[in-house]
Amino acid sequence: MKKLGIILISHVSEIADGLPKLLTQVAQDVSFTSAGGTDTNDVGTSMEKILTAINNNDAAELLAFYDIGSAKMNLELAIEMTDKQVHLYDTALVEGAYTAATLIQADVPLADIEKQLAPLKIK
Repeated sequence: MKKLGIILISHVSEIADGLPKLLTQVAQDVSFTSAGGTDTNDVGTSMEKILTAINNNDAAELLAFYDIGSAKMNLELAIEMTDKQVHLYDTALVEGAYTAATLIQADVPLADIEKQLAPLKIK
C-alpha cells in the first residue's frame, strides 16, 4: 500500500462509488475511499460519511477531491475532526483524482503531484 491515498466526495453515491473502479485500473496499489450522498442516500453530502471515509482509508496521508459546493464545506469540517493529514484540491473531480492516482502509483513525490494538479484547479 502506498503512503498517499485518495478520498473522493460526491453529492451522488453512484459517482463516489464508481470512480474508484476507474482509478484502480491505473493505480491498483493506492488506497481509495469515498463518500457520496446524504445519510439517507439522497443527493447531497454527509460530514459523517466523509469522516468515516477519511478514517477508513489505509493511507497515512490523503489527497481529497470533491464535486461541488457543500461537499467542500463538509470535507473541511471532517478534516478538522481527524488526525490524518488531508490535502484538499479544488480541481475537476475525475481529472484531478485520475492525475493524482496515476502519479501516486508511480511513487511521484507530493510536491510534484501538486505541480501537476495546479493547471487543473477550478477558479
